[in-house]
Amino acid sequence: MSIKTESPTYDYKQVELQGKMVVVTGGTTGIGRTTAVALAARGANLLVFGRHEKELSEALSDIENAARGGSVHGVIADQSRRDDIERVFNEVEATLGGLDVLINNAGIGGNTVEESEEDWEYVMATNLLGCMWCCEAAIPHLKKRGGGQIVNVGSLSAKSRGAGTDVYVATKSGMRGFTESLSKSLASDNIRVTLIEPGAVSTDFFDWSAREREEKTSSGKAMKTEDIAECILFCLTMPERGHVTMLQVRPSKDND
Repeated sequence: MSIKTESPTYDYKQVELQGKMVVVTGGTTGIGRTTAVALAARGANLLVFGRHEKELSEALSDIENAARGGSVHGVIADQSRRDDIERVFNEVEATLGGLDVLINNAGIGGNTVEESEEDWEYVMATNLLGCMWCCEAAIPHLKKRGGGQIVNVGSLSAKSRGAGTDVYVATKSGMRGFTESLSKSLASDNIRVTLIEPGAVSTDFFDWSAREREEKTSSGKAMKTEDIAECILFCLTMPERGHVTMLQVRPSKDND
C-alpha cells in the first residue's frame, strides 16, 4: 500500500510488488514460507524451493491461497548442493519469465566443530556456500532485467557469537562480510543487496513446544515470522533512490 498525502513536504511512494518475479530459497518453512505468502498476497510471481516434499506441498497450498494474480511454483532442492541450485535457477526463465528479486533465506542450525565434521560441513555448505551459489546463479538474471534486489537473511548471531554455536556463527559472520562486499560490487549494475539479521524468531529452528512459542512471543523474547517478512517487504518496496544495506531486528526483551 502506497502512502499518499496532500502535504507537499512529504513525498513517498512504495515500489509495487505486483508482477515482480521472485525466488525464495528455503521457502517451505519459517521466515521463507511467511515471506512467500506475503509476496503472493501482493501479486508477485514466485518460485520457492525446499528440501522436503511434504513441506513444499503444504507451503504451496498456503502461498496459492494468498496469491493475488501472480503465479506460484515450487521445486524440491537442497541448497547445500550446487547442482540443485543450478537446476532451480535453470527453471527461472521457464517458470517466471525472468528474475527481479532473490530472497536468500534457506539456512539450518549448527553447533560446534567438536561435533561430526560431516555435520558441520553440511551446515557450512547450506548456510554460506549455498547463499553464495544462489547469488552467483541469480546475478545474470538480474542483470538481464537491468537490475533488481537480493535480500540475504542472516542472523544476529554474527554479532552476539554465543558459546557452543561456532559453526553457525561462522556461516552468519561470513554472510555478513559477503553481503556487504557484494552490495558494493553490484551497485553499478542497479542491483541492491541487503542483509537482514534477525534475533530469535519462533520457527522450527528452535525445539520449542507450542506453549513455549506462545510464551516467548507474547513476552517479547522471540519474534514471529511475520515480523521478519515485513522487514523484507520494507526493503523491497523502498523507492529506488534509497537502499537498505543492513537491517537488524531483535526481540524487544533481548538486549544481548
